[in-house]
Amino acid sequence: MSIKKQVRRKTQTQPYLLSGDVLPGLKPFACQEIKNRYPSQVVLQPSDDPASIYFHYTGELQELFSLRTVVAVYLVLRFPIPRPRALLGHQQYQQVLQGIKEVRLLHHIATFSGLRISAAGENSSVFAQLKEQLSQDTGLPVIEEGDLLLRVRPASILQSGWEVLIRLTPRPLSTRPWRVFNMKGALNATVAAAMIELTHPDPTDRFLNLMCGSGTLLVERLQRCPAAVAVGCDLNTEALQGAQLNLERGGVARNVLLFASDATDLPFLPGTFTALCADVPWGQLTGSHQANKTLYPQLLSEAARLAAPHARFILLTHEITLFEDVLQQFSDVWKMQEAIKIFQGGLHPRIYVLQRATTETRSGIFPFSGV
Repeated sequence: MSIKKQVRRKTQTQPYLLSGDVLPGLKPFACQEIKNRYPSQVVLQPSDDPASIYFHYTGELQELFSLRTVVAVYLVLRFPIPRPRALLGHQQYQQVLQGIKEVRLLHHIATFSGLRISAAGENSSVFAQLKEQLSQDTGLPVIEEGDLLLRVRPASILQSGWEVLIRLTPRPLSTRPWRVFNMKGALNATVAAAMIELTHPDPTDRFLNLMCGSGTLLVERLQRCPAAVAVGCDLNTEALQGAQLNLERGGVARNVLLFASDATDLPFLPGTFTALCADVPWGQLTGSHQANKTLYPQLLSEAARLAAPHARFILLTHEITLFEDVLQQFSDVWKMQEAIKIFQGGLHPRIYVLQRATTETRSGIFPFSGV
């Protein structure tokens, strides 16, 4: 029996302690996803940290690579030691080395190109010695952008001690392999995944992504489950070309309609769509505050026209005051179900969950043949 097969058998019977990075505000989504995916294999551990999840897991570690609302997953090694210097001791060091070996066995032999340690005081003589020793024993150079990432920090779920976290993948899970076209200011994929969950995705959905950009929401929606219809529109033709590439790489380009159009004036019948999403301009990287004063009411009006009764419209913006002021003007057609504060890149945008009020507008028939 090969070593790799032995490791896989071990993951099915012995629990690992794992940690997941999450964006603050999205922790409930990540916890729910983990519980839904692995109901008999996961025991969540209490943690007050809004940016991380701890859980015990029995199963194939590779299965965790498909998590959508988690930024990155780490193998956690706990050490009841007073300071990091003790990691150089034989017993502790061998545990770290074994953890690295288990992570590397999850991938092809040449997957990792370099080693990196992230820790307070990482430039100290202790960490310099630890890096040098690990480099010798793993055959990986220590480089600034090393993709085999180790984090060393005081234990989070113990009263004392330290922990070493070894990332299971060379890149964060949020760095999706389908993203071959990376547009400046493109939506974080874990945020997109959470937004998609808020639509309550169903195979019968008629899904519209207003101002779709490079297609993050479209790819996340269609990888989550099929849709009866999926449409993305944007005025930026370069972004649409990139969206097509991303959809193709994600394996979900079939039956997606992309077209260049103003999101405030779309060629669809009233009530056509049952689920809508938009990452609207925040007035920073894209758009402006002054332009948003006109755009936001026009967008909410057009979305209301296109939405079927009870349709959900999930929208992300950092223009909080402006958007909420505009939303009050549409209280007869859009009912706000929830506003979720998140933290991303030093900003605090919000995800708004809106539901179309019941009206006499009948559900439209999709006006394009063959879709």
